[in-house]
Amino acid sequence: MATLSAVLATTHHPFYLKATTAPPEERMPQADEWKRKVEAYRETLTVAKPDILVMVGADHFHQFFSDNYPTFLIGKQPMYDATFYNETREFGLPTFLLQGHEELSGYMLQGLLDRGFDFSVSHELKIDHSIICPIITTRPDADLPIVPIYTNIFAPPLPSPKRFWDLGRAIRSIIDEWPSDLRVAAVGSGHLSLELGGPRQFGETGPDPEFDLQAIEWLRTGDIDGILANVTHESMAGAGNATHGFMDLILMMGIAGPIEASYVDSLDLFHTREAYVTWYPEGAPS
Repeated sequence: MATLSAVLATTHHPFYLKATTAPPEERMPQADEWKRKVEAYRETLTVAKPDILVMVGADHFHQFFSDNYPTFLIGKQPMYDATFYNETREFGLPTFLLQGHEELSGYMLQGLLDRGFDFSVSHELKIDHSIICPIITTRPDADLPIVPIYTNIFAPPLPSPKRFWDLGRAIRSIIDEWPSDLRVAAVGSGHLSLELGGPRQFGETGPDPEFDLQAIEWLRTGDIDGILANVTHESMAGAGNATHGFMDLILMMGIAGPIEASYVDSLDLFHTREAYVTWYPEGAPS
């Protein structure tokens, strides 16, 4: 059977690449520390020696809109174009052509349907920065096939936090049952407290620093009971109008299971806090 070698949950700040490759005189004050933290985080995936990446993200209204936004979607195609024009223009993100893994996509899709998750499937999916940013930070060579999974964290009505947790558990069981000798790592991105286009977007801190620290602690300890007792759509909206991206981090914890994380780090970028969490379900690599 396949081995789940690592689970990574991270934020996906689209300006990371531009901020850390700018000339020294143009860099933001945190750029060097940010780069050091990301490179250390990258190593947590490298040592897991994955053969395939199951990537979890969310479309930022590039392909899907409020009139037709799938709750959950999986890509199933041999190759994926990545990075949209505005992401190159605004964030300086490069374009990619990523290899897919149709066998695992198909096995995952059927397994999810069998477990009561009525997924949409796309054979012409283009990848945006919710997946490309983690590629840049954790696997910049982009040399592994991917199975992309998109969730709806933007267009109400949204699934519940528990549904995201349950989806993570379902994905885990499917990986565990996949008849393959390959090593699979799951890498997903989301948000802590985040305000987009609102009055708290460019404050001295993220919109809700207290939520950020508590959310990281929940992830660190695998405390799903604490999350489900305290995190609702309303509480996330109170922490920032885009905080619902935290549900993708809940999903990743679901894939790992209710276990303590092996690696946790974060960085305060004033208007947002970045988080980097890794679990090793089979034990830390030697």
